[in-house]
Amino acid sequence: MPKLCFEETIYTYHIDFVGHVNNLNYIQWMENGRVKLLEAVGMPVAEIVETSNFFPILSETAITYKKPLFLKNKVKIETWLSQINNASVIMEFRFYNEKGELCASGHQKGLFVNAKTMRPARIPKENRKSFEHYYIEA
Repeated sequence: MPKLCFEETIYTYHIDFVGHVNNLNYIQWMENGRVKLLEAVGMPVAEIVETSNFFPILSETAITYKKPLFLKNKVKIETWLSQINNASVIMEFRFYNEKGELCASGHQKGLFVNAKTMRPARIPKENRKSFEHYYIEA
């Protein structure tokens, strides 16, 4: 199954006081990937919030940093699902520099909750089937 891939350009506002990309940016890029993945499976976030009775939330984020990224670099980001459960998914992320070197890796646990109760909600069968397109066994 395919990975969802996209690029981000690194600008001055991504850089911290030691001259490389600030760690917070990786979390923002993971959020961009999560939104893109939901769109790719037919679940745009704005549409979910407006028309459904469940919301996608995050319950866990972890990142391992391997190499720094710098100003004017482009970062290639890959994301896919390594686990699909009844109410949650595990999203994997890899961040590569322009030389194709792995700079960071991470994962997020995404959970669907009932909009009224904020309790876990099962992923609807039709959506679960769409998620399987981006599932790669760990």
